[in-house]
Amino acid sequence: MYKSGFVTVIGRPNVGKSTLLNQVIGEKISIISDKPQTTRNKIQLVYTEENSQIVFLDTPGIQMPKNKLGEYMLKISKSTLEEVDVVTFMVDNSMEIGTMDNLIIEDLKKISTPIVLLINKTDKLTEEEVLQLIDKYGKMNMFEEIIPISALNNNNIERYIEVLKSKLPEGPQYFPEDMITDQPERFVIAEIIREKALLSLEEEVPHGIYVSIDGVKEREGKDLIDVFANIYCEKDSHKGIVIGKKGTKLKEIGQNARMDIESLLGSKVNLQIWVKVEKNWRERENKVKYFGYK
Repeated sequence: MYKSGFVTVIGRPNVGKSTLLNQVIGEKISIISDKPQTTRNKIQLVYTEENSQIVFLDTPGIQMPKNKLGEYMLKISKSTLEEVDVVTFMVDNSMEIGTMDNLIIEDLKKISTPIVLLINKTDKLTEEEVLQLIDKYGKMNMFEEIIPISALNNNNIERYIEVLKSKLPEGPQYFPEDMITDQPERFVIAEIIREKALLSLEEEVPHGIYVSIDGVKEREGKDLIDVFANIYCEKDSHKGIVIGKKGTKLKEIGQNARMDIESLLGSKVNLQIWVKVEKNWRERENKVKYFGYK
């Protein structure tokens, strides 16, 4: 009996959704930073075993939208709830249930899809605090399973996978067994560069960054791939911050990104990055769509 199905992972920003899925898949596909809006697209990650295949949907963190990009991200996150076989709702180790978590819980009450609750970052809690949280969420009577985990430390992830498999229907193998994401290679490369920019830049710049890949070309007869990328930002002043004094910031972003891209492609990489300005693109619906958020 082969079991397969689709699982969406939702939650507010920074609870650890992408860290969890990168652990499950064993590869870095979803990018990670401590800044909100890190994940912007609905990314499918594929986990395959001999008798099962789970297709995970990593969605943007749910929060109130502030611009056209935010509206798109909220729509993407909510649209998956009725499309999947299981919903995973992820919270962190906060002992009080916050406003955003409560809003998500109200949305979850309206669906008939089975819901598994993950309480992440439990490595920072005492055993008694973990039990208190399990009891608090358990009293809501809306979760089929409540699993305390530490995504960063890979703690209890195997139990989570076993629970999912028990709830999935019989079905086909949707993707080849060696495929781990539905996203093209260029998308993953662009996301790696965006992650490094998020980690390196000032607080006001990262949300307005978009990365495009103009070309990925293998040099004939050499173990070397040329990657040509653009970082778009929203203001001229932001362009200066991205480049940095004497180009130091852009060099830092490029060096950090190149290491991950070489790991992804299995080859040495010559990474060329240009910085361009597309003023206030997140506020302009046509530009949000042009950059692929549709």
